[in-house]
Amino acid sequence: MFYYVLKYVVLGPVLRLLFRPRIEGLENIPTGGAAIVAGNHLSFSDHFLMPAIIKRRITFLAKAEYFTGPGIKGRLTAAFFRSAGQIPVDRSGKDAGKAAIREGLGVLGKGELLGIYPEGTRSHDGRLYKGKVGVAVMAITAQVPVIPCAMVGTFEIQPPGQVVPKIKRVAIRFGEPLDFSRYAGMENQKAAIRAVTDEIMYAILGLSGQEYVDEYAAKVKAAEQEAASPRKFPKLRR
Repeated sequence: MFYYVLKYVVLGPVLRLLFRPRIEGLENIPTGGAAIVAGNHLSFSDHFLMPAIIKRRITFLAKAEYFTGPGIKGRLTAAFFRSAGQIPVDRSGKDAGKAAIREGLGVLGKGELLGIYPEGTRSHDGRLYKGKVGVAVMAITAQVPVIPCAMVGTFEIQPPGQVVPKIKRVAIRFGEPLDFSRYAGMENQKAAIRAVTDEIMYAILGLSGQEYVDEYAAKVKAAEQEAASPRKFPKLRR
């Protein structure tokens, strides 16, 4: 209930008024049945803008940190994500990917829409990064279509570290559904799930027009942070 109050009464109308999103390909979202909406992830605003314009309810796998933040802000954020029906996923540890897939398949098993960001994290520089294969495993296992989505302009209105977004028009583009039924039964084959993931990322790239980086975003970000940090030299003994 709270999800629809947010969507149609509280948040949705405000977002449409402020950001006046240009929407393309909304007809590609199926009116019923399970499907995956896979998009690029440029800004915290993406969590609100995409669901606001999709007519059906969509459930995202959200990082667990959104549910465990400290202070008043953390509690409000957690309350919002829980009320909106989003699912917390712990991204740490070797079983994190399995947990995300299990939760995602649960959503699809109920015939619902699942939202996922294959990059696994927000882009820190506006580029599109290599996708993780969890989206492919879910698409093949559940035998559901994948609708590619591109958020355009959200990095400019709210890049990482900026709390309040700029008021500027954005675009949201949905591509034609991708059918991976030819890979049925191959969800455990590395070559197959890599091929499916790359096809999804290529479709997102075609919609977004971003520069593509064939590396994982988290790895590139960590390397850049390490390079930028001051080097510590060992103390010389006298």
